[in-house]
Amino acid sequence: MNPILQQLLVKRAKARFKKRSEQDTIPKKLLVKEVRSGQVEMAHLLKEILFMTIGVFAAGFGLKGFLLPNSFIDGGATGVSLLIKVISDIPLGLLLVVVNLPFILLGAKTIGKKFALKSILSIIALALLVHFLPYPTITSDKLLIAVFGGFFLGLGIGMAMRGGGVIDGTEVLAIYLSRKWHLTVGDVLLLINILIFSTGAYLLSIEVALYAILTYLVAARTVDFVVDGVEEYIGVTIISAKHEELRQMITEKMRRACTIYYGKGGYKKYGEKQVANEIIYTVVTRLEIAKLSTEIDKIDSTAFVVMGIVKDIKGGMIKKKPLK
Repeated sequence: MNPILQQLLVKRAKARFKKRSEQDTIPKKLLVKEVRSGQVEMAHLLKEILFMTIGVFAAGFGLKGFLLPNSFIDGGATGVSLLIKVISDIPLGLLLVVVNLPFILLGAKTIGKKFALKSILSIIALALLVHFLPYPTITSDKLLIAVFGGFFLGLGIGMAMRGGGVIDGTEVLAIYLSRKWHLTVGDVLLLINILIFSTGAYLLSIEVALYAILTYLVAARTVDFVVDGVEEYIGVTIISAKHEELRQMITEKMRRACTIYYGKGGYKKYGEKQVANEIIYTVVTRLEIAKLSTEIDKIDSTAFVVMGIVKDIKGGMIKKKPLK
């Protein structure tokens, strides 16, 4: 580690310890723990800054290189800003800040101040880039504008989300309203965007609104890929009397780790004693699902199997061992 950086982390650790304790000296074990914590926080902060920087530049390229020069719009707060820009002379950079500001203030209350700070800094950076950086106009083909404009905008939004903030505040509003109205976040976003696209069809044209829907769909799908990853993981729960054979198959044939826990069935007749069974949980890639299903049927075709998409994983063996 850089000596200067190490000294800064040690000073930070000592200052934190003094706030929590009246002791003048900090035990070496606690000092090492605090320094290690500072290293982790700094590494994550640098990674988040990198993600958000890439996101701001990508979103700026999608806006200035594709959508704005051709009077296209998108969904969300960005779409509202583009729509106002198309029908007025207000600078897009100013609109991005003004339109998103209420959502960020709402995010500070519902999610946290750190999230709000990251988001407002990202939005201001995007506004400055859009206003001052002369992005080239890439194409005038409407289909390419809708597809690639949506792709770069979605890439920017997704990278900002990986960094712990947003550059489009409508998702914050959707989370808040979903709690109030008992709707899903997706339902709220759909209602918001229907309103935006309907306004675009009325003020501009139906053709522009249709292209805007295409842009939004591409952007939304790109955000999913960036945030969740291209490779999807599947969590598999298996309940079977032949649990030991299934465990050996998963660890030896599939070369995947698994977790064993105990559970009892909820259905039984009065007075009937239930025996605890071993339940297997494992995580595999989508490409391995067919093979796993085949191997399970070979051992126990009546096994109860539950599968669900896992958004992301960290640690474990799934990213380390090669497939065979």
